[in-house]
Amino acid sequence: MGILLVELRRTLALALPIIVAQVGQMLIGITDSAMIGRLGTVPLAAAAFTNGVFGVFFIAGIGMLSPVGVFTARDHGAGDLAGCAAWLKHGRVVAIGFGLVAFGLLAVIAFQLHRFGQPPEVLAITPPFFLLIAASLVPTLFFQVQRQFAESLGHPWIPMTIMLADVGLNALLNWIFIWGGLGIPALGLVGAGVATLVARSVAVVALALWLKLDPSLHEIRSAPGESWSQKRFGALVTMGFPVAGSLIFESGAFAAAALMMGWLGATALAAHQVALSCASFTFMFPLGLSIAVSMRASKALGAGRGDLLRPIGFGGLGVATLLSVGFALTFALAGGPLARGFSHDPAVTSLASRLLMIAAIFQVFDAAQVVGSGALRGLTDVRVPTVLTFVAYWVLALPAGYLLAFRGGFGPAGIWSGLALGLACAAILLWLRFDRRTRAAQGVG
Repeated sequence: MGILLVELRRTLALALPIIVAQVGQMLIGITDSAMIGRLGTVPLAAAAFTNGVFGVFFIAGIGMLSPVGVFTARDHGAGDLAGCAAWLKHGRVVAIGFGLVAFGLLAVIAFQLHRFGQPPEVLAITPPFFLLIAASLVPTLFFQVQRQFAESLGHPWIPMTIMLADVGLNALLNWIFIWGGLGIPALGLVGAGVATLVARSVAVVALALWLKLDPSLHEIRSAPGESWSQKRFGALVTMGFPVAGSLIFESGAFAAAALMMGWLGATALAAHQVALSCASFTFMFPLGLSIAVSMRASKALGAGRGDLLRPIGFGGLGVATLLSVGFALTFALAGGPLARGFSHDPAVTSLASRLLMIAAIFQVFDAAQVVGSGALRGLTDVRVPTVLTFVAYWVLALPAGYLLAFRGGFGPAGIWSGLALGLACAAILLWLRFDRRTRAAQGVG
């Protein structure tokens, strides 16, 4: 028990600023949703559709870049500072390359939106906003790779501060561009896209300058340089693809759920966006823990401390479970007031509050599966977890959601119930695997 508490304190010390930064990232989206919601149900539905599609590419990029943090933490644990710097150098190239390819694909999709079966009034106003959000993917991913590098070295506070400042900047720019201010005409939904693109670009420049100038990183910056390495690119891609696949299966399931909501009408899609914004906000807490658990597990392996893997992993699971129970109670008891903070449409808020009741149920499973995934990623165990998440979300969750919603007559609640079933399956399977993989290292029979 003593070693569990020691490792838990260390994990929480790293996780706290990461969680705040994750919450800051989500607050940008929540601020957008809240301010766009004041424009009406149709603009809010357009934002929901855009963010659903964008989210798949963003999550895929996060997956592709996650090895940077894992490998940097491992080399940091082994005392290889030159290796740490090399992972940032190669990771930046992967971030730019993936971001540009993804933007190109999103630009093509922007002219094929009619194929997604969304309400005509939503599609009529979506394309300009869609393209602006797509363009913000490149600076967003560049920021993420730099942030993961800093966090893996035990420097999470500056990225957190920059992210929080960016939340305020985004809100200010929303006010200027959505409704008009400082001599700029009101741009409505397009203005929200402009604000997001500018805010994300400013954040990536600020973090790059800190990495270049901060004295505490001088030792790493002055480490012997390394030429471009095909082996390092190969390691990033070999691990990044399965992680990206795993995250795509999960985020893609939620994007598919948004599409199915669109088949039920603009009100259902807007309510889905409101409820998902709340659930995504609380998800940032276990997600931050997951990132910290992943980095600490990798660093323990680099330092030859396999005996710390179970205390790190199961300690993170315990904290995530406690947090998720608290959020579940909040959704169950205050779903109505939360929904009314996003929309004044009674039909939207009523449906959103019912969806939040279901979200209250799957909070615990969602927290458990993301921390389990992070713990396995710290062990560089990514291929089998990818298969497990595919089964949970695409073989179980989506078919069940479709049947409950369209065949069983449960409508939007049926779609979310299917998602809850998939999350529960993923959580159980991932932690069974972590338990099996770490028993030998811990000396457990």
